[in-house]
Amino acid sequence: MAEKLMKYADAVKQFDPVIGLETHVELSTNTKLFCPAHVEFGGDPNTQLTPVSLGLPGSLPVLNEAAVDYAIKLGLALHCEIAEWSQFSRKNYFYPDMPRNYQISQYDKPTNGNGYLDVELDDGTIFRVPIERAHIEDDAGKNTHVGGADGRIEGADHSLVDYNRAGVPLIEIVTKPIEGVGDRGPEIAGAYMRTLRDIVRALNISHARMEQGNMRADVNVSLRRNPTDPFGTRSETKNVNSFRGIEKTIQYEIRRQAAILNDGGEVLQETRHWDEASQTTAGGRVKSDADDYRYFPDPDLVMLHITKEHIEEMKAQMPEMPRERRNRLKGEWGFNDLEMRDVLNADALDLIEATVAAGASAAGAKKWWLGELSREANAKGVSLEELPVTPADVAEVEKLIADGKLNDKLAKQTVSGVLAGEGTPAEVVAKHGYQVVSDDGALVAAVQEAMAANPDVVEKLKAGNMKPMGAIIGAVMKATKGQADAKAVNKIVMERLHA
Repeated sequence: MAEKLMKYADAVKQFDPVIGLETHVELSTNTKLFCPAHVEFGGDPNTQLTPVSLGLPGSLPVLNEAAVDYAIKLGLALHCEIAEWSQFSRKNYFYPDMPRNYQISQYDKPTNGNGYLDVELDDGTIFRVPIERAHIEDDAGKNTHVGGADGRIEGADHSLVDYNRAGVPLIEIVTKPIEGVGDRGPEIAGAYMRTLRDIVRALNISHARMEQGNMRADVNVSLRRNPTDPFGTRSETKNVNSFRGIEKTIQYEIRRQAAILNDGGEVLQETRHWDEASQTTAGGRVKSDADDYRYFPDPDLVMLHITKEHIEEMKAQMPEMPRERRNRLKGEWGFNDLEMRDVLNADALDLIEATVAAGASAAGAKKWWLGELSREANAKGVSLEELPVTPADVAEVEKLIADGKLNDKLAKQTVSGVLAGEGTPAEVVAKHGYQVVSDDGALVAAVQEAMAANPDVVEKLKAGNMKPMGAIIGAVMKATKGQADAKAVNKIVMERLHA
């Protein structure tokens, strides 16, 4: 039965939304957090294991130093206070994908705390998101439910467990309650997640590919009548792994909770799950409070001591942050605010930068990635970086155009060939014989034939009306099978008109 929903515009007028995000970022270390098991996405199930990651009796954890350094760098980027002493605790719960029956996490003594992240919205507004903590923990394994619909446990015949992910290092970034969002809650959450993704990639501490589970978020939403009222009862939608899904989850939960409260009901504190197919959330289990996990310090791990000198070493290794990088590239490329926003919305910044580094102009790179290639990605339902074309390919096509060897039509056909797996641009050009007709004799003959076939157009051109020029150029293009140089054709036409 479909849940009752209030219109979004009415919901945010009647209630004050408060949101919170708990983001899990999988670190790109070579080994797991507490053992030397190799970390690799997509490996055969249950092949990346040690006694520690399986929780076997007698095995002891040893902390991954690189994971700690990654956590410090992220803490610095989020303007957090880096604790001199932090502690690992056992978070006890009994899931099949947690072989120890507890997770090693940080509870009351996290490595990073009390920070913030400024995010830029589509209209240029800067919104500050407060950060409660960014703590280190290890991941659980992965359950695969077989026989049910959409991989859900409901109706499944049986479940399979892959422990490859168990023990992979995570940083969980927990925001404080994000207040004052008004009707822009989904937009703010999306901007925050994209900014966070850009930061961890800039720090080179995570691949942050949401479709691979490297980055996912638990989305908390509650409503209250007025900003001065206590927080309302919240729902927590677990493991949402797309930016659009996070935005849609917040919008849906605001509408759902508003309808319940408007009818005099009570919102249940529970975990929920986002269903992409139906664009709805569904109830899971009653949400446990922290006490239910029975946290206590892990007796196998000493407290983590981070010296001020080590923090200074990490500061010296910090790269350019995404916001500063965007502003620098915007100036170098000569883009205006709208052009740069289009680039960011298309998630094409890295691709354009790489294309420019490969020799293309910024304008040319933007034309391809935001034009022909964006349309191709949208048609296939994939991201730009998943297309089978590289920045070097795009730069090569741009050079062929600049050298006068391809026109726009032939360039598009060349890129289509690359996308179809026919090889590099040079190989596609050679295979199909794509080449701009630059022989003056052939072009003059084609122009003369086109002008003879369109005497009325010629008269208008002689009278100074240049609008019909396209008819002549089009006829020449047709005669040369699209391989004529339009600029050369235009020049020859003008010469013939004044001959």
